[in-house]
Parts: sequence; C-alpha cells; structure tokens
Amino acid sequence: MNNLNEEISRKLLLVLAHPDDESFICGGTLAKYASEGVQITLVSATRGEMGRRMGNPPYLNRETIAAARERELRHACDCLGIQQLQFLDIRDKTVEFMDEEPLITRIEGIIHETAPDVVLTFHETLGGHPDHCAIGKVTTAACRRSGKQDSLYYISFGNMMEQPERYGYTRGDIVKIDVSAHLEAKLTAFRAHRCQSEIDEWVWRPDHEALARFGAYEYFIHAEPTSPDRHNHYDLFH
Repeated sequence: MNNLNEEISRKLLLVLAHPDDESFICGGTLAKYASEGVQITLVSATRGEMGRRMGNPPYLNRETIAAARERELRHACDCLGIQQLQFLDIRDKTVEFMDEEPLITRIEGIIHETAPDVVLTFHETLGGHPDHCAIGKVTTAACRRSGKQDSLYYISFGNMMEQPERYGYTRGDIVKIDVSAHLEAKLTAFRAHRCQSEIDEWVWRPDHEALARFGAYEYFIHAEPTSPDRHNHYDLFH
C-alpha cells in the first residue's frame, strides 16, 4: 500500500510552447506515466493561433484557430491522461520577445504550486522553434531559482539522442523511455490535434499502419551534468 501511495503522489510538470507539442513529441511518455498514477500538469505558453495549418481542406482562420486548438489540446490531454492544463496566454510566435523576468517569476510560482518531481521543457538551443527555445530558457531559469534544476529534463525530437555525442552530451545524460505499450494513446492524441495533423496522410491510415511510424522510445536530456554511472536505469524519475 505504501508503494502505491508513493506512485500516486508523484508529479510531472510540462512547460511547453504550443498545443500539440505534448502529443507529437512526448505523448508516449505522458501516457505511460499517467497510466502509472503520476499527476501531470501541462502549461502551454500559447494557444498556437499563428499555426500555418488550418485543417485539410482549410476550415479555420486567424479568428477561429485559437479556440479550435485549445479544444483539441483539451481532448489530447484526455487521451494522454494529463489532469491539469494551464495557459500563459502569450501570443504564438512572440515568446522570444517577452520580458523574461516576469515570465520566469510566473513559472517559478507554478513550480512551487505544483511541487513536481520532474519538470519537462524544451532545450534552449535544440528546441527547433524560437518559441520552444524561449520557453525552455525561462523554464530552466525558473527551475534554478526554485531549486528544481536536478529535476529538469529537456524533451528531444524522435531518436536524435540515440547519438547524444553529436550534441555535446554523453549517454549518461540521456533517459530513454520505452513507450511501446502506449503508442495507441499517442496516436489518439495525434488525431485529437485534427487541424494540425489532417495534412499528414499517414496519421489517418489504419491504426496498424499509423502506429508503425512511431518509435518505441522517447528520449530526454537531463539538465544537470551527470557522472558516467549516474543513470543505471531507464526511468525519468530518480
């Protein structure tokens, strides 16, 4: 019973940039930990209102896309088992231009409020999109201030961290999560983000064909330098 209570008490906080980041990049990991009783809170900096995809064929416009993407994100959260969703209400594609200090303070407040065991965000330089990198930078600063630096991990794309040395990391810095048992939930979350995924024909093929496009693992970079023998497991949590 004590072990069960310990499992239920664990908490994970994601601070990401746009609706769909959670599903497209690390949906398998979120579904895995939600199924194990981990309490997950997602903070989305924007509502993705500047997204280029408007459905296929297009059925959204700049006036309607934000509300649609919020609805889709709430559906995806249900698919993955994410219990709490917050928005920072920053306009899409402007995160990099925000005054960092109040944003850091705000995220620090969320960290204190949620008391997470693990914080996930984007890498400041490997995030791929200016909004991604900017939200990763301020979240990293907030973790430092709140004493959560050791609990901070960066999400990564696909299997790029199978060769972490290419990016200045060692294998000891990488956590590799087996998500093979949770790919159905990830696919359902992909499809929940309808306006963004309709253009990708493979997402809507029969389930067995779509699922074959997913990798069995998702990879995370520990923010703190590690000793070579630090990670002798493949679990996000210490």
